Amino acid sequence: MAKVSKNELGKGIRALLGNTAEDSATTVASPTASIALNQIETNPFQPRSDFDETALQELAESINTFGLIQPITVRRLHASQYQLISGERRFRAAKLAGLTELPAFVRTANDQEMLEMALVENIQRHDLNAIEVAISYQRLIDECDLTHESMSQRVGKKRSTISNYLRLLKLPPVVQEALVTGDLSMGHARALLALDSDLLQLSLLKTVLEKGLSVRATEAMVRQHSVDDSANTQTKPEVNPFTRDLEDHLSKFLSARVKVKRTKSGKGSVQINFSDDDDLNRILDMIEGN
Repeated sequence: MAKVSKNELGKGIRALLGNTAEDSATTVASPTASIALNQIETNPFQPRSDFDETALQELAESINTFGLIQPITVRRLHASQYQLISGERRFRAAKLAGLTELPAFVRTANDQEMLEMALVENIQRHDLNAIEVAISYQRLIDECDLTHESMSQRVGKKRSTISNYLRLLKLPPVVQEALVTGDLSMGHARALLALDSDLLQLSLLKTVLEKGLSVRATEAMVRQHSVDDSANTQTKPEVNPFTRDLEDHLSKFLSARVKVKRTKSGKGSVQINFSDDDDLNRILDMIEGN
């Protein structure tokens, strides 16, 4: 996976929270107000449920030494009570460090905005597996009524990237679990998605895990299954090597099954298979270079 710069990672959060220096009209307190910990309650919309205790203790020790460098973000519930929007890990570590007050940005936000902010912040984490990212994207669509375009702007990702993650949720649960545990990579999963049958996906998953196949080897195996499947259902005319290589190249590039038909005169057509509208949008984004 390509490395993402610090500025790019923060783009989605900044789009939601705004620039505090320029957006003072929506704040209800100083950009870095000092708030007592006992006046702050956790976010009920927090999509993250697991916090590594060792990592929290390490962060607490860092806070003891250097203080809390990055303020948390809260919303005011009433005169003396606040609710976390983002920064629960820092909030928990600050408690472990024995802090009684925290610097915080105070924002106005309704429940819908709270959920959206929490989900977007969750997506920006480095330690998420692919299924966790996909689930967060799906929740933004289902619960926050976001389109792929608006979500792309909020999280700073291409629409094709978002579509690729969402497609993972169509895999059988066993394949998804392999992604969660790290036994399967995103590249392997994308290759399996080109197969129409859940049973075939599970069969190939077993082979990939038992033989430790690379992504490239998995893609080749998927292509071979697709060829064998076509051969079993119809009598196929002989395809010249150039056309077969072109089909293989396009299938790999688009992560979709591609069929190239050519006449003796050189005319022809290219058929690209897609599973649904999201998959079609992903393919169009790749063709357009977005």
